[in-house]
Amino acid sequence: MKEKGFDVVMISADGKEVQELKEQEDCPHFVVPFVRTIKPWQDLKCLFKLIQLFRKLKPDIVHTHTPKAGLLGMLAAFICGVPVRLHTIAGIPWINYTGIQKRLLKFLEKLNIQMATVVYPNSNNLKQFLLQQGISHGKLKILGHGTSNGIDTDYFRRGIEPVEEKAVELLRKRAIKQDAAVWVYVGRLVKDKGTEELLDAFVSLKQFYPDDELWLIGEEEPELDPLSEHHLNIMINNSSIVRWGFQTDVRPFLAASGLLVFPSHREGFPNVPLQAAAMECAMILSDINGCNEIVTDSINGLLVPVANKQALYNAMLKMRNDADLRNYFSSNARAKVVVYYERQRIWDALLNEYCYWLMHKQLELPKFTLHHS
Repeated sequence: MKEKGFDVVMISADGKEVQELKEQEDCPHFVVPFVRTIKPWQDLKCLFKLIQLFRKLKPDIVHTHTPKAGLLGMLAAFICGVPVRLHTIAGIPWINYTGIQKRLLKFLEKLNIQMATVVYPNSNNLKQFLLQQGISHGKLKILGHGTSNGIDTDYFRRGIEPVEEKAVELLRKRAIKQDAAVWVYVGRLVKDKGTEELLDAFVSLKQFYPDDELWLIGEEEPELDPLSEHHLNIMINNSSIVRWGFQTDVRPFLAASGLLVFPSHREGFPNVPLQAAAMECAMILSDINGCNEIVTDSINGLLVPVANKQALYNAMLKMRNDADLRNYFSSNARAKVVVYYERQRIWDALLNEYCYWLMHKQLELPKFTLHHS
């Protein structure tokens, strides 16, 4: 957006990626100490800080992502009279809750949507779900074919020499046998991402394929969604399960494996399967929002019922037993991503949205030539 004449300001919680992001994007960044859990006093402090920032910056557009930043950001923007208030929804945080907590989270999500000028669900299935919850059709719009930001398919591709060399090095480091398979999972190591079912399914698979490994790319969240002690013991003590921690570049791991397992319980439109598909991986995904828009079952991967370890095991065994099937999925994986989810297409759609709403509110446009995809 900077290249198109916009003055861009970033706001986020602090974290290890912030400094790198500031250097990469070269635009002002403000830290607001958001927390993912509901903490009224902390949330109130964040709201006041956002109000102070918006009154100082006087933005024409505020665009928020994630449930907590979305709620507080939209509320602060509404209070400050920001003309264009946009929010991207990438999942439904209350879907797996019950009782009072579910009702509260659902109320807050609806309040967030009410304060926004327009809301962008990042998948078609998510949009339909929101409509079923009584959200006005006029509030909801899909950017392109979905996703929050698309992916750079030139970055995520096979054949990049340093990436391929690192992949070979990883396989050598782990002494992976020629006929063994490496299964990769990328994401938080929590119940909500299906980590427990994945661990159980892999342990069962190991009875038939003892040389296979499961590579976990991500970190635990013991305070928010801890794994059971039983599954922690499996993850820690099984020498064939390798925890690589958070990785800034997942491409070598995807290239080394060629197999992604992503049994998440809920998503909006997940980036990890897009990245894996662009890297020509065969994939097993949960049959949930977003995932079932990326994978067409038995065409470019397999879909399994959510939170079903037996179905996940069956899918892993089926794919492991059939090299031709894996190659078929792999050969079909990349094309759909390139056609529908290339990042520049999403950026162009977002640019058009920003300009439309600025004109609709009779605000000044940046001095640039509007690019249509």
